[in-house]
Amino acid sequence: MARKDFKIISNWVKPNSKVLDLGCGDGNLLQILSKERNITGYGVDISIDKIIKSLDNNINVVHTDINKKLDYFKDKSFDYVILAQSLQVVDNPVNLINEMLRIGNEVIISFPNMGYWKSRLYLFLKGKMPITSELPFSWHSTPNIHLCTIKDFKEMCDLNQFVIVDEVISSNNNEKGSIRLLSNLFGESAIFKIK
Repeated sequence: MARKDFKIISNWVKPNSKVLDLGCGDGNLLQILSKERNITGYGVDISIDKIIKSLDNNINVVHTDINKKLDYFKDKSFDYVILAQSLQVVDNPVNLINEMLRIGNEVIISFPNMGYWKSRLYLFLKGKMPITSELPFSWHSTPNIHLCTIKDFKEMCDLNQFVIVDEVISSNNNEKGSIRLLSNLFGESAIFKIK
C-alpha cells in the first residue's frame, strides 16, 4: 500500500515530467510516478542497501550524500525535486531547499509534524520524546536531527522567501483531504509545494 504522501505527490506531478527524488529509499515513489505519470525519474540516496533496492526496482539512482554534493546537477534540470519524509534528517534544511530550487522548477517536501496533538500529549503525559508511526525511533537512535512543526516550516519559508504554492496537511484519521482548521495541532504530516 502506498504512503499517503506518495498519493498526494503523484497528483501534483504533471505527466511526462522529469523528477529527482532526494532520499529515494527503495525507489517506491519513483515507481509510482513512472507508472501513474510516465515520468523520467532519478533517485539519490546515501544508503547502499537502499540503492540496491532501488536498482532491483529498476530505478536510476545516484549514490551521494544530499547534505554535501548536489552541485553536479545543472540548474533547472528537473521539473520537480522531491524530498519525501526526509527533511528531518538533513543537516541544513535551508541550504538543501535552496539547492532543490536551483535544480528544479518546483520542489515538493513532506515531513512529520512534531506539533501533532498526539505527539504533544505523549510528551506531556510521559515526559519522553514521542515515538509514532511517522517517527518510529527512540531519541538516542534516531536519524532525525531537525524535527519541526508545520508552523516552524512556514516561518522558515517566509524568512527565506520560499513561496508555498500548495499544501496538504493530513492525518491518518482524515481521509477527506487536507486539514484546514488548527492544522499545526491536528496534522500528523505535511506536504508542501514550493517555488
